[in-house]
Amino acid sequence: MASAPIIVTALLGRQEQGWLDGLRREHYPPERNVLPAHLTLFHHLPPSVEDELKHRLNEATRGQRAPVAKAAGLMSLGRGVAVRIESPGLTAIRRDLCEAFAGLLTPQDAGGWRPHVTIQNKVAPSMAKLLLGALGKDFRARDVEITGLAAWWYRGGPWEPISRHMFA
Repeated sequence: MASAPIIVTALLGRQEQGWLDGLRREHYPPERNVLPAHLTLFHHLPPSVEDELKHRLNEATRGQRAPVAKAAGLMSLGRGVAVRIESPGLTAIRRDLCEAFAGLLTPQDAGGWRPHVTIQNKVAPSMAKLLLGALGKDFRARDVEITGLAAWWYRGGPWEPISRHMFA
């Protein structure tokens, strides 16, 4: 069972989760919308790092205040739209994890990180451009609560939880 890749996400506060899930329900193709809104730190860590990853996520969160974060704007994904997240603290946590697992990262995870929550994906570029314009008219930056970090197994369908690590 442990042969699946591991995904790492930041856990969102209740209000933010509700807001972003609502945007996904409204704009994500329904047949593809099988996950709640999420902020991914790593897309594909090898299963061999599970124990070390749990240890490092515990260290990053135990007794620590949650990093400050905000939904700073919208971003185009070409065939979708995302809410851009800014969080120097979360970026620092991810950088530390990148250093710890440097030789094991996929090109996607080793490359530059653009923190975001996808609210639309896998649509025609023209549809994505229309949504970006429509949402951009009323979008206002807002604080986003980050409550913890989580690790998940990816086995092709909805993710299976491995562990949750909550900030103080």
